[in-house]
Amino acid sequence: MAQQHDKKATKKFGPMHFIMGFGIVSMLMDIVYEAALSVQGPLLYSVGATAAVVGIVSGIGEATSLAGRLVSGPAADRTGRYWTFAILGYAATGLAVPAMGFVGSVFGVSFLIVLERFGKSLRTPSRDAMLSHAAAKVGRGKGFALHEALDQIGAIAGPLIAAAILQATHNAFGPALGVMIVPGLAAIGVLLFLKRRVPKPELFEQEDDASLAVEQTKSDTASPIAKRADNQAQPLKLPLLFWVYTGFCAIVLAGVGTFGVMSYHMVATNIIATPAIPVIYAIAMAVDGVFALLTGALYDKIGTKALLALPVASALIPFFVYTDNAAFVVFGVILWGASLGIQESTMRAAVADMVPGCKRATSYGLFSVFIGIGALIGASATGMLYAYGQSAIVSYTMALETAALIALAITLYLAKR
Repeated sequence: MAQQHDKKATKKFGPMHFIMGFGIVSMLMDIVYEAALSVQGPLLYSVGATAAVVGIVSGIGEATSLAGRLVSGPAADRTGRYWTFAILGYAATGLAVPAMGFVGSVFGVSFLIVLERFGKSLRTPSRDAMLSHAAAKVGRGKGFALHEALDQIGAIAGPLIAAAILQATHNAFGPALGVMIVPGLAAIGVLLFLKRRVPKPELFEQEDDASLAVEQTKSDTASPIAKRADNQAQPLKLPLLFWVYTGFCAIVLAGVGTFGVMSYHMVATNIIATPAIPVIYAIAMAVDGVFALLTGALYDKIGTKALLALPVASALIPFFVYTDNAAFVVFGVILWGASLGIQESTMRAAVADMVPGCKRATSYGLFSVFIGIGALIGASATGMLYAYGQSAIVSYTMALETAALIALAITLYLAKR
């Protein structure tokens, strides 16, 4: 009976509805955590952190967000509890961000930044796995790009809300981040609604209803131990293409710093006022959404060749963002936003086309470990190189992005074989 109910619910609530619903969840939660990310550098600066500390903390945060998925992805696949991991992850973020503005110390803020990113590591493999099933029916590039575009509405709104409150309160971070408890609770509410309507998103990708009924009945009656044994008896074998592609993505991120370091530069040099920094971040998020849609649609037509623009855009960022010219800084942040749009849509979509569906969350976890390491290296390196000036960061970035282009060329070669 439960299996029949799941099938009927899934048919009634179609794949596009599911993608839109998760887009709303992400939009609401992006209001929360993108508000925090938009003021991360100024917030740490206000409690006495250096550029190196900002780089390391933001790097550890991103690495936790990405590499932590190596654990949460396989755990979700073994247990089948994708919804549980998603809910816990969103809850961690929803609670950590409102507290950030009140702790008043480098350690306290740093801990909450990492905790918020840990929440993202819990939820993302399960979210992406569930989305990939629905996106299979509408085109994976299109599906992930649509989700990212909705996601970016929140990424724009959150920083603008924070900017308005900072302006009204003369840079009081407590109210600016404390108010984020409201969209956080709303996101959890929508997520619970989606879970009730579509308890088994994998049904979207199943075409044989007869075999599906047998599989679902077996899944419902088997013990958790039997399920785990069955999953572990099927070793995950990933193609060379996946590993080379993962290496390319890791190198790209290793060459790019985080917005935390960029925003630290803005506030430390007095180039841009603190309330204006979240506004600039919101502009970058708008660019992110546009490029997610463009490159996602392009990916469905030409595949991984759509990623050729990523290392080029990434290499240009430090030429602008670390200058003492406000217009150049804004343009550099816009380039950074464009690179994020490509990463968040096309980069994720390619993974889904390289690995089997039954181990997709695990594969996203493995993929995330490598790009997490890349993000940690990129943020830490730019933070530490900041003391040596713009030329040091430019040289470092150019070397890494050149290596990334080589790795992408190898990826494209393997894809043709």
